[in-house]
Amino acid sequence: MRITVFGAGAIGGYLAAKLAIAGRVDLSIVARGAHLEAIKADGLRLIEDGKETVASVRAVALAEELGEQDYVVLALKAHSLAPALGEIAPLLGEGTAVVTMQNGVPWWYFHKAGGALEGTRLDAVDPGGTIWERITPERVIGSVVYPAVEVDAPGLIRHVEGTRFSLGEPSGEKSERVTALAREMVKAGLQAPVREDIRSEIWVKLWGNLSFNPISALTGSTLAAIVTDEGTRAVARAMMLEAQAIGESLGVRFLIPVDRRIKGAGDVGEHKTSMLQDLERGRPMEIDALVSAVQELGRLTGQPTPTIDTVLALVRRLAIGRGCYSPL
Repeated sequence: MRITVFGAGAIGGYLAAKLAIAGRVDLSIVARGAHLEAIKADGLRLIEDGKETVASVRAVALAEELGEQDYVVLALKAHSLAPALGEIAPLLGEGTAVVTMQNGVPWWYFHKAGGALEGTRLDAVDPGGTIWERITPERVIGSVVYPAVEVDAPGLIRHVEGTRFSLGEPSGEKSERVTALAREMVKAGLQAPVREDIRSEIWVKLWGNLSFNPISALTGSTLAAIVTDEGTRAVARAMMLEAQAIGESLGVRFLIPVDRRIKGAGDVGEHKTSMLQDLERGRPMEIDALVSAVQELGRLTGQPTPTIDTVLALVRRLAIGRGCYSPL
């Protein structure tokens, strides 16, 4: 099985290291800069449970060196995908599956979704349908990523907690390609449940990211601080209820109540969200996949989003002013 991980940062690096250490697949990664050079020189190092392991991986800067793959795992952030399409193309053969590991609403959301919006392309995450046309949704295996992982230094990945990567076909079928990939991930020590309804799981994670990420960026607050403050908690809850109405109008099942989801976020403690971390470091922020796309879904379904609209306008203005966002 030939697998390439495109974007070997924290999550991509963790997945690649686990698969490489298991030694059952022909694994490659596409990386950049000091990270790539460190991996070439010293291997991909993984710290897990206090122990460091070195994984020997094929690491390249140019995907065209690798040829066509059985699976391509896209582990880069959503806003980085469209600019990378030309680099990804040489990896795609007739039967190549593409595993999407981006946060937020995926560009393929309405492929095999059924209903009146079947085949709709979302401008917030795929302006002009470029990704849809270049990758094609028929290749897609959806994924919801749960591990907390950090890049401590170039070539050095530190696992904090969690091993679950939920997988699912957009159609809901348990195909051979998704079950085969899940088997290899499980044999590498990961949890890889194959879901019949991957969209509902996407929404449960998105539910928190949609609200807590922009609120944390706007206030500089941790998850615990947002949840314990009556005002910011109320804003997050209002955003989540608006999102829930959108999701339910699309047939999504929210299996936990909103207040339990909020409590779960608060229990994480004094943690800065990824959006706040990106703002502080001057990096592009995932505003469109996490917030703008939900607003677009509200427009498509006729569901009002007054709180989402307000928070989105504010976080966009902040990010533009800091050089961390430009509309797609």
